[in-house]
Amino acid sequence: MKKLNVILVYNKDEDKILMCKRKKEPYKGKFNLVGGKVEQNEGELQAAYRELREETGITDNDIILTHIMNFQYKITDMELEVFMGILNKNVNLVEEVNKLYWFDKNENFFDINKFAGEGNIGHMLQQAEIYRNKKYNI
Repeated sequence: MKKLNVILVYNKDEDKILMCKRKKEPYKGKFNLVGGKVEQNEGELQAAYRELREETGITDNDIILTHIMNFQYKITDMELEVFMGILNKNVNLVEEVNKLYWFDKNENFFDINKFAGEGNIGHMLQQAEIYRNKKYNI
């Protein structure tokens, strides 16, 4: 099974979400969460930190990631692992391939004309907010 990951990164103030603008298909030209492929024999969390560092320059010194959900796509034999974290300080982003952007967390991430994933990003963010509220008793 092919494994991919996406990482939901909140800024330090927890009011913005880090996104990239895709340069290739699928979803070329749309905004997406950062992430990538899990290498064979690579741990899930290790892969998430590696992809985050490669695509943004953010390291495990800047953020603690939590694995919050997976999506399984049976027909294409693929699994998408979803991680989230809150930056513990302001960081200087380093772009690898895709340009990076901060979006207000109240943006309509269900807008499929603007965001990749057929509404999945909106769903992921709703679940992340539920998790944050429970974890921090907000």
